[in-house]
Amino acid sequence: MSMRREKRYLFFPMGISFLPVIFVTLCLAVLGTLTLSGALRDHSYSVKAAEKTKQYYTEAAKEQRQRREAKAKALVPAADGTEVYYVDGISLDASHTADGYVMLNYNGSSPKVKLQVRTPEGTLYTYSITEYGNYTAYPLSAGSGAYEFIVYEAVSAENDLYAAAMAKRIFVQLANEFMPFLYANCYADFDTGSVCVGKGEELAEGCNSDLDVVGAVYAYVTKSISYDHKKAETVRPGYVPNPDDTLASGAGICFDYASLMASMLRSQGIPTRLEVGYMENIYHAWLSCYVSETGWVEKIIAFDGKNWTLMDPTTAAASGTQTVMKLQKKNKYTVKYFY
Repeated sequence: MSMRREKRYLFFPMGISFLPVIFVTLCLAVLGTLTLSGALRDHSYSVKAAEKTKQYYTEAAKEQRQRREAKAKALVPAADGTEVYYVDGISLDASHTADGYVMLNYNGSSPKVKLQVRTPEGTLYTYSITEYGNYTAYPLSAGSGAYEFIVYEAVSAENDLYAAAMAKRIFVQLANEFMPFLYANCYADFDTGSVCVGKGEELAEGCNSDLDVVGAVYAYVTKSISYDHKKAETVRPGYVPNPDDTLASGAGICFDYASLMASMLRSQGIPTRLEVGYMENIYHAWLSCYVSETGWVEKIIAFDGKNWTLMDPTTAAASGTQTVMKLQKKNKYTVKYFY
């Protein structure tokens, strides 16, 4: 009797037998989708972050480009000896006339000495020589042309009588119109180690324009220096201001203010004319500046006899040149000399 093995098959419903497989597949799909979404999201964030970083550095670079250089550019006169005229203890160094100045050194014995400079158009400037044995710079402020230099020694100091000890005529060709108003001279006396130069550099830090520097210097000087009424009443003819002395004392007359501000601005590479003349019938000093945004701005800082006034820099930038003035009163200024 033959025995046959009976084959038995087990049948499971489809929904049950493939459920784990489908579940796993779905999980993997969802996980992949989430992973891809996260990757795309991370990529998007990275792109945005990169764009923001690029924008930040671009704006920073732009701001840096717009901000002017605050480092001092003090131009200090020098008596190089390449062109010197000498007469009995008087040395006139004309080595740097192209830079807008001559230098005089008096080593004589006269108790009173004066230097007269006649400009090409005939204006006569008279300087009292107050320092013996050292060179002092005098500006060639009237531009190119023939200048006459005469040194006078006192014959009778009591009677104020003088005799010419040296006379020299020199033709001057300036390198450019700004040179006399950038270098230090007898009335805007500074060098690289001057306190006023360091302070000017500090005030110019962070300024974006020359006009900003003018405003910063004006604000500091007018707030830090008080007007010395007693000095104004007793000052003698031939007075020579010293910017560092004015800073140290914290007081001065209009000539001191103008000298200090001119020294600070020149040391920042801003051509500055120190102008002396009349406000109506009162003798005063004020400043005019050449700013890169506008050109020459006349009487940008002025004194009306009681108060210093800064021209509105916005008005100056918009209108420019001689017609721009924002003063507390409509005063009439007449320039007699400029240094």
